[in-house]
Amino acid sequence: MKKIGFLSFGHWSSSPYSKARSASDTLLQSIELAVAAEELGADGAYFRVHHFAQQLASPFPLLAAVGARTSRIEIGTGVIDMRYENPLYMAEDAGAADLIAGGRLQLGISRGSPEQVIDGWRYFGHEPAEGETEADMARRHAEVFLKVLEGEGFAQPNPRPMFPNPPGLLRLEPHSPGLRQRIWWGSSSNATAKWAAGLGMHLMSSTLKDDENGKPFHVQQAEQIAAYRQAWKEAGHEGEPRVSVSRSIMPLVNETDRAYFGHERASSDQIGFIDATTRAVFGRTYAAEPDVLVKELAADEAIAAADTLLLTVPSQLGVDYNAHLLSSVLTHVAPALGWR
Repeated sequence: MKKIGFLSFGHWSSSPYSKARSASDTLLQSIELAVAAEELGADGAYFRVHHFAQQLASPFPLLAAVGARTSRIEIGTGVIDMRYENPLYMAEDAGAADLIAGGRLQLGISRGSPEQVIDGWRYFGHEPAEGETEADMARRHAEVFLKVLEGEGFAQPNPRPMFPNPPGLLRLEPHSPGLRQRIWWGSSSNATAKWAAGLGMHLMSSTLKDDENGKPFHVQQAEQIAAYRQAWKEAGHEGEPRVSVSRSIMPLVNETDRAYFGHERASSDQIGFIDATTRAVFGRTYAAEPDVLVKELAADEAIAAADTLLLTVPSQLGVDYNAHLLSSVLTHVAPALGWR
């Protein structure tokens, strides 16, 4: 394992037990947790994007703010739902945030998951083309986004512009060189993992996956990673692809940890449906003393196959507690798994 970061869904709640009780709390605490994670030696700060929910949504102001407050840590998303995105406007936002961060963005994008409202992307002005599904639309948006990130000119310049133009067709600005090579696709199936490999995107595999053969979650995920890497090789891309997996890992090192997560010791994979027809397998939560966690995680085939592990964090427990969780994993668990 090469890198370990955190992944925050950025929930907030007005509950008196929540330490993130507003959108402002969640945004500011997300920045502070990224700063703390960098100080602890973690490799990445990643944020989930959900619309119409009391969670993190518009990612680029947050990514830019984290980029301005940190200097080393990777900053990313896991994932941006491309059904909702104008890919050209998104490319401008992404270019600006990446330049502010000094080229540290690692953007996870995807076709998205079930949202809080029915067909929420319609409210954002998007409609599938004739014969398209919403998933097709998301992939079409993604392909446009990838193309404009290459930085080639495509727009006919005005012959009487307000400001002088460079020669030739114009591209979107600001352009951040290298960002195109740091785009990831969040995939829940083997087929979309192969599609992402063909386009030269890295792979994000989360805590759920389409149940394609009834095997344990981590085994199916490892098979997906193998299929992705083979497709990357067959596509003839230069360089090595990166693969991340997400896990809920809770080392129990004090009484507070045991009070919060001790009941998860017996956690196991779960089966559910993410829509009317898609059966999915959801990965377990790992909660135990560090020596037990090391043994359990060493048997996780997908963690062994990936190069990046993203730790999902309980954002409503606040910055201090989540920094403690990260420190516990990095200190007591990660070295035994081959991190650094």
